[in-house]
Amino acid sequence: MIFETLQFLIKTLSDLFVLVLLLRFYLQVAHAPFRHPLCQFVMAVTNFAVLPMRRVVPSFRSYDMATLLTAWFVGMIANALVLALNPLPYNFAAPQTLLALALLTVLYLFKQSLFLLMGAVIVQAVMSWINPYNPLAPILDSLTRPYLRPFRRAVVGGVDLSPIILFLIIQVILMLPVRLLESGLLMQLKILV
Repeated sequence: MIFETLQFLIKTLSDLFVLVLLLRFYLQVAHAPFRHPLCQFVMAVTNFAVLPMRRVVPSFRSYDMATLLTAWFVGMIANALVLALNPLPYNFAAPQTLLALALLTVLYLFKQSLFLLMGAVIVQAVMSWINPYNPLAPILDSLTRPYLRPFRRAVVGGVDLSPIILFLIIQVILMLPVRLLESGLLMQLKILV
């Protein structure tokens, strides 16, 4: 019972922090205005982890690799801790275990990125009905525009259906290839026990 509670706490706290780190990465990719309160909050929450990493990891083109690598490290540590609290004994010294754990963490970051995109699309759709002139609208638009653009022609009776189409595509990606890859990597970890 206590191990399940610890796993829940580790997973929840790491998921939240990784989401904020990924938000920082994607806000920089989308060239969101630095002075916006959301950007200021994200920077303030993540600076303690990202700034030391920036001394070691340079940016690649305009991509902040230090933020992405920090998110990967947090996910890797969280996944290792959750596995260590499992009743099955995992051999973390084996290279195959570390490789499977590293790949599982990359897949975890991809999943979290999809969840972040889904959340942004949902918030943007709700805000477009309630308050389309909210100061958060331009940031959400810059985050979601590249993904919604291919579906913008899907307008029926004056209603833009592109968020629904994107939401369905994300769900299918999460249900089929991501779940298959994740179960394959978890199976690989169990074989290595």
